[in-house]
Amino acid sequence: MLTVVRERLEALGYHIRLALADTPGAAHALARFGRERDTLVPSRGTAAALDPLPVAALRLPAETCEGLIRLGFTRIGDLRRTARAPLTRRFGDLLMRRLDEALGVRPEPIRPVIPLDAIRAQRQMVEPIGTAEALAVVIAELVDEISEILRQRGQGARQLDLVCERVDGTLQPVRVGTASPVDQPAHLRRLLQERIAVIEPGFGIEVMTLTVSHHEARQTTGDQTVLERGQDGGGDLACLVDRLCNRVGAARVFRLAPRASQIPERAQAQSPVTQDAAEPTSTFSFVRPIRLLDPPKPLRVEAEAESGAPQRFVWDGRTHRVRGADGPERIQGEWWLSDSEFHAARDYWITETEDGERFWLYRQGDGTHSWTGDGAWFLHGLF
Repeated sequence: MLTVVRERLEALGYHIRLALADTPGAAHALARFGRERDTLVPSRGTAAALDPLPVAALRLPAETCEGLIRLGFTRIGDLRRTARAPLTRRFGDLLMRRLDEALGVRPEPIRPVIPLDAIRAQRQMVEPIGTAEALAVVIAELVDEISEILRQRGQGARQLDLVCERVDGTLQPVRVGTASPVDQPAHLRRLLQERIAVIEPGFGIEVMTLTVSHHEARQTTGDQTVLERGQDGGGDLACLVDRLCNRVGAARVFRLAPRASQIPERAQAQSPVTQDAAEPTSTFSFVRPIRLLDPPKPLRVEAEAESGAPQRFVWDGRTHRVRGADGPERIQGEWWLSDSEFHAARDYWITETEDGERFWLYRQGDGTHSWTGDGAWFLHGLF
């Protein structure tokens, strides 16, 4: 992670020093006062990493740092090994609070930087809440508020961040995304309410904030129009995609996109479902089967016609007699990808058996020259 952050910031022209630690205070101190270009503090190694740093690394006021240095406390390790009460009486509670936050003894919530024009809604509870039903009610109110703002701006949400602040100061973040810009409250409510199970309320949640961290111009045709016609978007493909992505992860949801290849098993590729993809269109003159076998299944052809079409073949323990065959469709190997495919060829046949079944068979090679293939037969698809 540090490598990725460094590469992206340096690409923008920044000279940086990075640190990763168990607490925000420790990472802040090591990034500014550490000697290494990149510092990765092992778990439970925070105290040892902080001890040699100057007391100014604790984010203390200048007058506090000067007073500590006059007393001989130049390093954080000196403070850690000294009685706390005298220092607290002289310098106040901030000194020990900063030390405890850096060491992880006291929690220090990270409050994100929110742009001034960000679409944001917040609710502060009179009494802390912790039940799933109460969280769902607050989520519904927050979503209704941001949906109205989105609708007024003609925009749709692509990413939402829900932050729940517990009474102990810790934060419970939840992030959901959408495949296309959405401003419909029913759809957004469902995405967020399905993630309530990952929220740990502890002794209660007293503040909930919902921020649209990424938004785009709202579509007026296509999926968005369909979404607006539905009661709650439950039957819309975009709703299904969003729910699947937020439940199992966007990397596990994909679509098949057309690919420039004459080899059938290479003619489609997996594409992220969150990206716009062209509708698959056929570039072949012959019909393709509904089901493609991967890998193709070998079979034995017992009789061939003069044209090379199979007349009788054995597959899956059964003998199939061919009533009619359409072909051949010759597909050459993609020699620009591999030298082994320079002379390779396949002859495909659409065959219909006496039982009415249709198979897509091919012979490896042209049936004449051995260097085009060994003549073996395969079943590649079922109609």
